[in-house]
Parts: sequence; C-alpha cells; structure tokens
Amino acid sequence: MDLFDYMRDINKEQESPLASRLRPSTLDEVVGQEHIIGQGKMLYRAIKADKLGSIIFYGPAGTGKTTLAKVIANTTSANFTQINAAAAGKKDMEQVTTKAKDDAGMYNKKTILFIDEIHRFNKGQQDYLLPFVEDGTIILIGATTENPYFEVNSALVSRSIIFELKPLSSENIKTLILRAVNDEEKGMGSYKAKIDDEALTFLSEIAGGDARLALNAVELAILTTERSEDGFIHITLDVASECIQKKVIRYDKSGDNHYDIISAFIKSMRGSDPDAAIYYLAKMLYAGEDIRFIARRIMICAAEDVSNADPLALVVATSAAQAVERVGMPESQIILAQAVSYVASAPKSNSAVNAINMAMEVVKSENTSGVPPHLMDASYKGAVGLGRGIGYKYPHEYPKHYVKQQYLPDELVGKKFYVPSDNGYEKTIQEYFRDILSKTNGDFL
Repeated sequence: MDLFDYMRDINKEQESPLASRLRPSTLDEVVGQEHIIGQGKMLYRAIKADKLGSIIFYGPAGTGKTTLAKVIANTTSANFTQINAAAAGKKDMEQVTTKAKDDAGMYNKKTILFIDEIHRFNKGQQDYLLPFVEDGTIILIGATTENPYFEVNSALVSRSIIFELKPLSSENIKTLILRAVNDEEKGMGSYKAKIDDEALTFLSEIAGGDARLALNAVELAILTTERSEDGFIHITLDVASECIQKKVIRYDKSGDNHYDIISAFIKSMRGSDPDAAIYYLAKMLYAGEDIRFIARRIMICAAEDVSNADPLALVVATSAAQAVERVGMPESQIILAQAVSYVASAPKSNSAVNAINMAMEVVKSENTSGVPPHLMDASYKGAVGLGRGIGYKYPHEYPKHYVKQQYLPDELVGKKFYVPSDNGYEKTIQEYFRDILSKTNGDFL
C-alpha cells in the first residue's frame, strides 16, 4: 500500500457513518449479546481460540451480526472474505472458492466467508456453497434477519451452528450512545457534545433494540445542532426527537403514567373495546415499551377476563408471545395487534379466576380430613390393605363417560368453585353438564 492508498483509506474511514466507525474490533468492545459471547460461552471461546466452524447469526437489524463478523475478521488467522448476498452472483462465489482451495493447498490457510443477508441467496446459490462448506474449503459465517430454518438451505443449516442475537437492551443502547458522544478516536468526542439524560433515555428506548438507529440519530444531532455559548453541542430531548423523527410521548416506564396506560390497556380489552385497546397498544409501542411485557399482559387478560368463554383466546395470546420473541420489531406490532383485537373482541368470563380465588381462600383456612380414600394412590403393593383406592369408579366405564362419586373432601362436599357463565363457550359447558347430569341422576353445577 502506498501513501495515496493509505490516505484514501483514512479519509474513507473518517467519512463513514458513525455506526460503522464505532464497530468493535475486539470481543471486549462488544456491547450486549452476553448469552452467546459472554466469557466462558462457546462462541467466545471459539473466537478467542480461533477455532470457528461454520455459523449463522440470526436476529433483528442492528443487533450486531455484522459487528461480530468484523470482530472475527480482526482476530482470526484465516483469510476473511465478505460478500453481500443481495449483490453477489455465482461468479463472485467461484472466485472465493477457487482462491480458498488454492490457499488451503499451497499455504495450508483457511478461508472464512462472511455472507451478509444470506437468506437472499436462491436455492441454487446456496447449493453451490454446500460442498465447499462440507469439505472445509470455506468456513461459512452467514447473517440473516430471517429465521434460517425457513430461509436457508437445510443442508447448510445442519452443518452450521445457529446463534440467535437478541434486540439490545435500552442499557446496551445507552452505553453505545455515550461511547459515540465521548469517544474521540472512533466516535464524535472531538465535537465536544453533551447529551441530556432525558434525551439519552428517549433514544435508548425508542430505538427498539436497534443500535444503528440510535447512533444515526446521535450523529445527525451532533452534525446539525449549533454550538451553545458554553462551547458545547447540547443534545436535548427536542433535538433527539427531531433527529430520530419520533414524537416524544411522556411515558415513564417506572412512573404513574406507565401504570395508567397499561391499566387502560387491560381495562379496554376486558371491556370489549378493541379500538381503545389497539390505541393504548400503539401508545406503548411508540414509546418503546418492551414487547415481551405487553405480550405477558395480553396472556394474563386472556386467562383472567376471557377464560373458558373462548379458550382460544389464551392460545392466540400465547402464540403471539412466542412469535414476538422470534420476530422482533417492527413486525411484532402486527402480531400484538392481532392478539389484542382477538382478546378484546372475545366473549368474557371471570369464572376461572373466581374459582381459583375461592379455592385459595378455602385452602388457607381449611381443616379437612384430606383426600377421600377411594381417590388415593393404589398403584403400590399393600395399598389395598390400607384401604387405598377401594370403591373408585372409572368414569370411562359409564354412559357419557361420567359417574357421580365424591371427589372433594368430606367437609367440602357440595362446595362450588367453578361456576361457568352463560357467555361464549361456557354456555356450551353448562349445556354439557346439564346433559350428562340429567341422564345420570347427578346434580348440576
């Protein structure tokens, strides 16, 4: 490299976006993803020991997939080559694999191939890579925002270790923002900027786990904000809001407003007002509320306020909670909206919560003789001699698979805990009991 090449690379580095300049070059500089690169974790050990096999990084944008690839590039003794699946063709891959074979044969040198957006490769392109990954000609590092089990060749997946990256926490984002503002070597410390606590919190939460989004806003704020009389550039809440193009919503996650919004959200679902429930959902999402917290509240509402009036409500809510863990924002807002609108629109019943509350009160103060003998475990030798299980009637041997017998302790016979409402599916439950009990001389609930 001559002087001109060196100066061109320096200028390019200085002109590159802040998010790119701030990328860690070592594992110790990486922020977040402790579940896979914390000290002692497998990936941490493999990178440190330079003993990587083929891997695929999977996670939302801005969580550090390319960053980890760059760290590996800086620490490995192998040749490191990078291509983007959106732009690369078969010719590019042929050049990489040909050189990798030559380097392995002549210099015993391994080649790591990093493919960004690997899900954009078609089946033919992915199939082309397979034999070179299989025989060790190249060590593949793929990065994708899509679930690799659906979007990447199953043969490649089976020969790789999948590492799922999680959205960065607000504390992780804060760390990166402060590094960007104060670091004079890689960041923008030379600009003498200060960021207010309110602005720091706002950016870290509104970024939704995407470090790149927050850093782009910080860079724009510093480059476009006039210096104050004290000689510093002040990034205020208003400046931060303008630079990330998000309106500030007064929503303190630890304050009264937070609890007021979540209370209104729950009560709107309980009150069967899907419009209001969706509005409060949008308010929480816009303010950067944790989508997992929202999903938990929907599940609770489905069990507490819908219950058996529509048993599918809890299924929908639980599936939504699992889906948002996999998908992340912004698409998770669609998943949450579906769950919220379903729960809000479902028939309501609090019979299950009433039942468990009543039962808990009885258990706290009970003084009963315990489990009736005919219900006791009779699976061991000598149980009959102790009077265990004698007289138990197996319901499936009777009409309608029902037979009247005592299940509650003697002192609680006739006690009712679960009383189904006449709403939704619970009306069907009532009809079911009326039917079997009328034909078996039983007592209705």
